[in-house]
Formats: sequence, C-alpha cells, structure tokens
Amino acid sequence: MSFEKSQVSHIENDQKNKEDGITHVEVDKVDDSKIIDENGIEEELEYFDLPESLQGMTQEELRILDKKTTRKIDLRLMPMLIYIYILNYLDRNNIASARLGGLEEDLGLVGTQYQTCISILFVGYIVFQIPSNMLLNKLGRPSLYITSVMTVWGIISTCTGAVKNYHGLLVVRILLGIVESGFFAAALSTLSNWYDRKSLSFRNSILYSGSLMSSAWSGLIAAGILDNMDGKGGLRSWRYLFIIEGAITVASVPFAYYILPDNPSNTKFLSQQEKDIIQWKLRRDVGTSDSDEAAQESTMSGLLLAVKDVKVWLVTLTLTFLVAACGVTNFFPSVVQTLNFNKTTTLCLTAPPYCIAVVATFFWARHADKTGERFLHVTIPLLISLVSFIISASTLNTGARYFAMCIMIPSLYCSFTTILSWMSNCTPRPPAKRAVAIALMNCISNSTSIWNSYLYPSSAAPRYLTAFVCNCAFILCAILAAVALRFRLKSLNKKIVNGTMNWHRELGKGNDYSNISPDFRYLL
Repeated sequence: MSFEKSQVSHIENDQKNKEDGITHVEVDKVDDSKIIDENGIEEELEYFDLPESLQGMTQEELRILDKKTTRKIDLRLMPMLIYIYILNYLDRNNIASARLGGLEEDLGLVGTQYQTCISILFVGYIVFQIPSNMLLNKLGRPSLYITSVMTVWGIISTCTGAVKNYHGLLVVRILLGIVESGFFAAALSTLSNWYDRKSLSFRNSILYSGSLMSSAWSGLIAAGILDNMDGKGGLRSWRYLFIIEGAITVASVPFAYYILPDNPSNTKFLSQQEKDIIQWKLRRDVGTSDSDEAAQESTMSGLLLAVKDVKVWLVTLTLTFLVAACGVTNFFPSVVQTLNFNKTTTLCLTAPPYCIAVVATFFWARHADKTGERFLHVTIPLLISLVSFIISASTLNTGARYFAMCIMIPSLYCSFTTILSWMSNCTPRPPAKRAVAIALMNCISNSTSIWNSYLYPSSAAPRYLTAFVCNCAFILCAILAAVALRFRLKSLNKKIVNGTMNWHRELGKGNDYSNISPDFRYLL
C-alpha cells in the first residue's frame, strides 16, 4: 500500500469572475489523499489541514478516533431513529390491515371514501414539510423537534381507534398528515448533518429499514390483534389495532429526547476532538464548512438556492415517479389477498417481501457507498421492479404473482434509499439549501399518494390491471429522469474540471474556488 498525495497546480484568479462566483482553475493533477491497496481500492483516508484540537495526533491515532467517533454516533443516532420510524410506519399503515378487520363496514364507508381517507393524509404532509424542515434547520435541535412531533403523532394515531364515522376518520387522517410532515425529512436532514457523502447512503438505508421492518411486522402484529381481540370490551379488533400501536408510541418516544444528538457543533455527548473529526470529514467532502454562516446564506436564501437548482428538481422527479409506483405498498395486504388465502395467512404472507427488502437494501446501499456510484444503483432496481409489475399484470398464477411481489418490494426500496442519498450528494452545502431540497423532494414525491390510492379500488381485484400498467409507466419515467440527472451532473463535473463552475450559485455566496476541495465531484 502507498500514499497518493493530492497535487494541485497554481490557481489563476480573475477578480471579476471571482465576484461572479465563477472560477478559472488550471489543474495539473488531482488525486484523492488516501491509502490505496494493490487492487487500487480505497482503504483509509489521510488526515490533513486539521483543526487545532487534532493537530499533533498521528495518522493512526486519527483513524482510531474517527472510527471510534463514528461508532459512537451510530449507536446513539441510528437505533433510536430506526425505532421511531418503525412506530411511525406501524401507526401510518395499520389502516391497511384494519381494512381486513372490518373498518369499512363498521364506519359505513362506501364508494371511494376509504381511498380518500388514505389520500387525505398526504395533503397536510406535503403542505407542511418544507416549513417544517426550515424550522428544524433554524432551531438546530433535532432531539427536541423529532421527539415532540412523534409524541403528538402517537396521540392522534391512538385517537383513530375512537372514530365513529367517515368524517371522524377523515379529520384524524388530516391531522396525522400535518404532524407526520415533521419526521422523515427531519431524519434525513439530521443524518446528512452527521455523515459524509460516502457513508450517507448506507445510513439512509439503515434508517429506512425501520419502515421495511415495520411493514414486515405489521401484518404479523395485525393478524394477532385482529384474531384475538375482536369483541373484547365491546370493541371491534381493528380499534384495538390503533389503540395498542398508538399507545406504544406515546409511552416510549419521549425518551428519544435524552438519546438523540443534535448537530455536531452543539451536541453534548462528544468531546471537542470528536466534534472536530466529524466536522472535518463533512468539510472534506466539499472543502467548505457545513454551516449557513460560512456560506453567507439564511433560511430563506437557502430556499431560493434549492428551488433554482436543476439538480434538485431532477432528483425530485426521479423519486416522484418511483413513489407513484410505490403506492402499491399502501394496499399490499389487499394485493396479497388476491392470492385467495384466508385473512391470517394473507397478513403473514405480507412479511417475507419486506424481510427480503431489509437485507437487499443493506447490501445495495453499502455497495453504492463503497463504489461512490449512484445512477446504476438507482436504475437497475427500477428495471427489476418493472419486471415485477409486468408479471403481476399479465398472470393470475399464484406462484408467479407471489414471486413478483417478493421482488417488487425489495427492488422498489433499493432504488428508493439510493435516491434519498443522491439528493444530499447533489446539494452538499449549505445546510439551509440541503434541508429545503430534502423536504421539497419528500413532499412533492409523496403528492402522488393523494391520487395514487384511487388506482386500487376493491373492484379492480384480482389483477389491479390499471394500477400495474400505470406503475410500469411510472418506472420508465423515473429511469428517464435519472438519465437526465446523470447528464446534468456530468456537465457540472466538466465545469469543475474546466474551472468554470459558478460556486456561488451552487453552494452559497460565501463559497468560491478558494475554499472548494480540488477533489470534489458530484457523484454519478
């Protein structure tokens, strides 16, 4: 193994272009500062230009500190976020299982009223998500914000077990959407504040495993409650589904306040050296400080930077079409029911596809981080999901359809978790822009859920032909958007190499060529 040092040539500066944020850089040779083994694979970083608290430490001491600090953050941050996300998805998706327990009949839902109750949640979710993430970024206290949001969520979800009619269910679902808008985008934004771009995809997949595990377990939990609680205390079993799962959230989530860290700069559980090594890694990604102050941008100017960025809209478009196809997950128990098994077997059969997805997304995200590649890690799973929808639409054979379901869920979410990280890679600085971009992506993509539910009326069973044909079209559109994004990123990387990049427009007024890492490139 040997060190390969970065060699950067003299930088020629034109004052007018500097004022415009456009750089002109002549580069003789740019190599990553890293340890390379005999196969050319990156093994270790070289630590340089360190903050004062880390100066004087050897490279080996810094590597030990880095790994120790990362493990410390992982253990503090990831288990609690996963746990909260599991509860979030249990509380959100139990309405799909409750449908099999007689919810429609008891509340007198007719026509498309059930689909409307599914869709209405996403109205508040979309409207309030960007303001929510802007508030989170300004507050700078994810521990307080996420805990508060999810405790209120649990209270409202528990109240779903007491609704008497369609209008009561509608009101509860609207309130759930408003409150839920504060969690997922906040969690993604928080992770992007702690992990560099080459480790973020894996952590995002770990986070999203919470929803996958929840979806796997929800059928099993629902089967137990629906089979054993019906009529107890004079209540139908589907009501116990909401009451029990909501109560667990209310009782346990407040403890997250004492466990979740805030941001690297203001957290209390790390030493100064540990804070500095994390912030150094984040700064190394781009070469600039990960702060709005350094970028000379406010929360509102971060909003403008995000909405003017073509990359943000292309990532959002890719995810939007994918989420449109993912609408099948909101009705997955109903889709599995078309295999004509009894209620308990149907709910149990919903678990294996999600269990496969947990394992698949872990390996897929880990590979995406190791290779630093994004495009193929998005499009290959999309092609597999396309095959699954074609099979589902073209046959009623039980084995073939369940096989399609078992590859459908993993492929959708392998692509999904990679896209989530791609947005943070495309908007690395400043935090205000990144927070808005993540929220914008999440809220617009979920807008498809407002109308998507109408593709799955009970009358369309067992084929759900219209839904699956539409899903094939959505997947193809997602692939086209990903292709356009790749071309855009290649164009920007060429501008970086040629020294004609407008860094002010990309990273904020405080950034020009003088503080951008010569090794920085957008991940393709």
